[in-house]
Parts: sequence; C-alpha cells; structure tokens
Amino acid sequence: MELSVDVAGTRLPATLSLPTGPVRGGLVVLHAAEAGHRSHFCYEHLARLLPGAGVAVLRFDRRPRVDGHDVPLADQAADAIAAVDVLRRHVGDVPVGLWGLSQGAWAAPLAAGLRPDLVAFLVLVSGSGVSPAVQMRYGTAEQLRRNGYGDADLAELGRVRAATEAYLRGDLDRATAQAAVDRAAARPWFPLVHLPRALPDQPGTWRDMDFDPVPVFARVSCPVLLFYGATDAWIPIDDSVAAWRRATAGAADPPTVCRLDGCDHYPTLGEGTSLDSISPQYTAALLSWLDARLPAG
Repeated sequence: MELSVDVAGTRLPATLSLPTGPVRGGLVVLHAAEAGHRSHFCYEHLARLLPGAGVAVLRFDRRPRVDGHDVPLADQAADAIAAVDVLRRHVGDVPVGLWGLSQGAWAAPLAAGLRPDLVAFLVLVSGSGVSPAVQMRYGTAEQLRRNGYGDADLAELGRVRAATEAYLRGDLDRATAQAAVDRAAARPWFPLVHLPRALPDQPGTWRDMDFDPVPVFARVSCPVLLFYGATDAWIPIDDSVAAWRRATAGAADPPTVCRLDGCDHYPTLGEGTSLDSISPQYTAALLSWLDARLPAG
C-alpha cells in the first residue's frame, strides 16, 4: 500500500506492508545515512519477512538534505513519530516499534524517549553508543588498519580529523584546517576516510557531531534488541554495548544484544548487499525476539 508521511510541509513517500491475517504489531523503519530510500534491501527484507509473522512494516523515504547538510537527528526522530502515527491509523491499537540501521539507531531511541506512549519497542542494527565524531574517528582508523596502514598513517589521520572537527566546532580557523586536509589528500589512504576535499565555507555544518547518545538511551523505557556484526568496521561495539548497559542499569528488561557471526556493518554475510545475503542468524533472532514480545495472533 502506497502512502505518505507528511512532515514540516514535506511529503515523504511511504510503503506499508500488511499481514494477510491478524495484526500483532507494527514496525517503522529508520534509515542509515547513505540508505535513505525505502527500497533499500535491508528495509525490503523486513517488508517481506515480518507480515508473515503478523507485523506490519512501514517504510518511507528519508527527508531530503538541505544545502548538503545531513538531516538533524531531532528531525529524523520527529519524522519517526509522524510515521508511527500514520502506521497506527492502519493497524489500530497494537504495539508499534522502531527499527533503525546505523544512523537510524540514534534517531530511534531519541524518538522513543520523546514519545514512550507511542513506541513499544526498538530494534537497532549497528547502532553506535558514542557520538558521531567519535564513531567516525574509530571507523576511519579501522579502515586504515584493515588496509594495511601503520602507526604513522594513523597518527596523521588523527591529526587531520581533529583539525576538521575543531574547525566545524568553530574552534580553529578554516585555513589551518584546510591545510591539514590538503596534506592528507596526498596520501593514498585519503579516499578511505570520508573527509571532504574542501571544507565548508562556514563551521557548524555537522550539527550532530557531538551528539551524546547515553542520556538518550537512559530515557528509553521500552524493550530493546541490539544487533552488531561481529566484524563491524565502523562501530566500536564493546563501547556501544557498555553505553547501553550504563544507561539502562537497573532496568527490568535490559537490552538484548545479538552479535552476528560473519556480518560487518549490515546484517549480511560476506559484506553482501542483496536480499540473498541477509544473515539467517539475524532473521531467526529478530523473529524470535518479536514473537516473545508481541501478543499472540
């Protein structure tokens, strides 16, 4: 069923996949930074899998970027809440949760903390428990390590990322930061580290770079399922799990953590990017966890 999620004067195209039988629950899908279209294979997998288990799935296109800036997490959370409202009009009074991949795994708990009355559970895939800036320091350093670069290159990467972050915060002048980028651009590893060749004219363009997820996690009161690929090159997994443990210490239903063998950042085997590569371990764990928490059909 084709629908739309209307937010802030913008209509976001959406697709709703409904069970053929009784509806036990619903799920709204939230996006990775570079996977904003509802047709992404990880989202399509949910739409194919979950209706058979009585779970409706709403996928929608991510809000467009403005002037090249990433969509603020607060806006993504607001869009998630609006999408839940849309889904509820079609499924009635059943538990509705959020599924978030990578960046979406920051937006989902933010939405859940704001509207605990609407969000009944969270499923988070490759979600970071550290800030975006810290996560990118970790992930880009890991890219260099996995491609055989040594300590000198890692140290230079650390310097250029520190200079870039300082400029974006307004703590360093652009000329000095750009000079650091210019030096790094001559290195063969530069394409691996996701830095702009030319810095923006003004600081402040990465609005959520120092977003601290731990206080956000602490406001989540619903059940949480966390998936991490065992070899994820972009997420500091142990630090992220520890962040959730600290934030939810004493919770009656602490987060469930599932580490996926053979998976990296996506829940796929061999770093695949197709429906056929989705991990059977991920599929089985997701279905089992939802079945235990949703009303019988």
